[in-house]
Amino acid sequence: MRLSLRFILPLAAVLILIAYAVVPLVDKLIERWFIRDLDMRSMVIANSVREPLLERLASGSTVRIVSYFNRLTQDERLFAVGFCDEAKGELIATKTFPKELKCETFALHESRPIRMLPSPNGMLHVSIEPIESEGSRVGRLVFVHDMSFIQRRSAETRKFVFYFFVALGCIVSLITVVVAHMSRRGWVEGTRTLLRGEIIRRPGGRKSTTTPELQPIARDLRMLIRELETEYRPRDESQVTWTPEALRSILKTELRGEEILVVSNREPYLHVRRNGRIEVQRPASGLVTAMEPIMRACSGTWIAHGAGSADRETVDGRDRVAVPPEHPSYHIRRLWLSREEEQGYYYGFANEGLWPLCHIAHVRPTFRASDWEQYETVNRKFANAVVEEAGTDSPIVLVQDYHLALLPRMIRDLLPNATIITFWHIPWPNPESFAICPWRTQLLDGLLGSSILGFHTQFHCNNFLDTVDRLMEARVDRETFTISHGGLSTAVHRYPISIDWPPAQEFTSKPVETCRNDIRQRLGLPADHALGFGVDRLDYTKGILERFMAVERLLELRPEWRGRFSFIQVAAPSRSSIGQYQEFEAQVREMARRINERFGTDGYLPIILKIEHHEHETVYEYYRAVDLCFVSSLHDGMNLVAKEFLAARDDGQGVLILSQFTGASRELPEALIVNPYDIDQCAAALHVALTMPAAEQRDRIRVMRGLISEFNVYRWAGRMLLDAAVMRRRGRILERSTLP
Repeated sequence: MRLSLRFILPLAAVLILIAYAVVPLVDKLIERWFIRDLDMRSMVIANSVREPLLERLASGSTVRIVSYFNRLTQDERLFAVGFCDEAKGELIATKTFPKELKCETFALHESRPIRMLPSPNGMLHVSIEPIESEGSRVGRLVFVHDMSFIQRRSAETRKFVFYFFVALGCIVSLITVVVAHMSRRGWVEGTRTLLRGEIIRRPGGRKSTTTPELQPIARDLRMLIRELETEYRPRDESQVTWTPEALRSILKTELRGEEILVVSNREPYLHVRRNGRIEVQRPASGLVTAMEPIMRACSGTWIAHGAGSADRETVDGRDRVAVPPEHPSYHIRRLWLSREEEQGYYYGFANEGLWPLCHIAHVRPTFRASDWEQYETVNRKFANAVVEEAGTDSPIVLVQDYHLALLPRMIRDLLPNATIITFWHIPWPNPESFAICPWRTQLLDGLLGSSILGFHTQFHCNNFLDTVDRLMEARVDRETFTISHGGLSTAVHRYPISIDWPPAQEFTSKPVETCRNDIRQRLGLPADHALGFGVDRLDYTKGILERFMAVERLLELRPEWRGRFSFIQVAAPSRSSIGQYQEFEAQVREMARRINERFGTDGYLPIILKIEHHEHETVYEYYRAVDLCFVSSLHDGMNLVAKEFLAARDDGQGVLILSQFTGASRELPEALIVNPYDIDQCAAALHVALTMPAAEQRDRIRVMRGLISEFNVYRWAGRMLLDAAVMRRRGRILERSTLP
């Protein structure tokens, strides 16, 4: 007991000190949350009552207005409502409206409005919302909320915290006593023996032959240890954190140093001729952002369509070129497509058919038989290139995205021993939506040629299994997430994609303060001008129009941001030969022009639109210079812009507003999650982001950056390669077991 007290008494003292420190912090945190909720609630009520109030003001009936306000105060939290008429200087309010609040008071506190007001029954919260009619302010609507309910909840919280620490102290004390007792009785030694898988010995060195109560535990522990060794041994033996060296170690130890083949439509580097000289460009693509660091680590071969105007001039006799140009570490094998092939395969079937089909972004997919023929032909070209580049009959092939859905089955037919990992970078729709495609069965059969099929989220995995179960003759095992079809098994797994960590030094070497000043000087804006930022391909799924409407709504509801806040939208041109994309670009330009005409002044534009290609160094400079980043995708597989913004903010400042329809929103709940179709909600999120305290920004950024640093792109690739290594080992074991 004396030994136990040595642990229990200091522990109790520490817990008491922690409780005293935590309770005031919890009170402040709860109060801050509720005050923000009351501000948001007041804005919502003001938007709801604006039209009815203007009608009653037009009638000139003060009695009707007071009666209307009395009905509003039936809400138990709404203590009083008042309206200060801008023209008359008259206050119209309920009887409960505090007498010390007058129209003159609000005018005196225009820059710093009254927020809290004491009363005999507790504190009152005061919110002032401007009311406008036809662009001019007619008055101020004042809401007074009773905050007594916050005090009651704070008291309940303090009680809960107290009981929690008491219970925690009792539990820890009990565990301490039990462990001490077990130590005296020799249980610790017995547990260690079990973990080593040895036979338990009795005191005196005699083996125990009768331990029935411990034998099931020993058996389960030995089984668990074997599973852990099989599943995680490669990572534990290479490195604790995921780095390029960890990937190389996997290739060396688990995959015997075999070269990796990556196959995608888009190449990571384009050679283009401009002004008589050849330049190197990196396309704006989430796929390239994720895969390029992997290829640097693995030193493999990337097979892709050569789309640059000078690509043919830079390859060798085998259509290969070493990249990156400054420090070559892997090769690109380029394929050449005719104009008809590119039009039918890429612009036609892939981007007018599969892209809108999978994104469900209210654009009707278009399917043509001629496009399907070109899609098959080009997929066959890629399959032949894989065979030419493969050094063995069992390569590891990473097939990327919806452009190459038929490729896994074609590779399987040509190289039966290959390990094929296919990753689908865009969402997978529900079975009803996918059934629209006339060639749905052929696409599914092509994907089921994969050894492993990966998606960003579990939701997309579930949709794929449902689609196969509904549309094909295949055995779907939902316990192991495998599909058996045509004598082959395909594992369907979730692999959330990410970015390189830490970001390249050239992207973050410029100090944040310098970036802020340089960007504002470049745009001709004051040093304290607030900036928002969005960077996307010019695509209708990215929610750019909805983003602009949210900025417009913010300036309508919060006039104080006019002239003080601008939103920079960088949009890289994409698929401009498709009519839907041409129409979308025209809509984006028109909406930006309309908003700028409505709210802009000399030297000030609310929307700064840049439809042009930007290099990564420039994009990261914007990331580090702005106050918020807005990702408003209407449907997205993951969206790496959100993660790039967080990686760039090593200063711990900046706010991320993130669409709930991105895969990233499931990993980054500390962002401000919004429905991009709800324009009022997005406008409110912009205001919250622009007024968020620096300490709260730092807390949110720190948590999200910690997740990205651990779950980086090397972990994404490493998990797929580890699963492939396990699959290859099992295949060799089964092969040996069937030998005579």
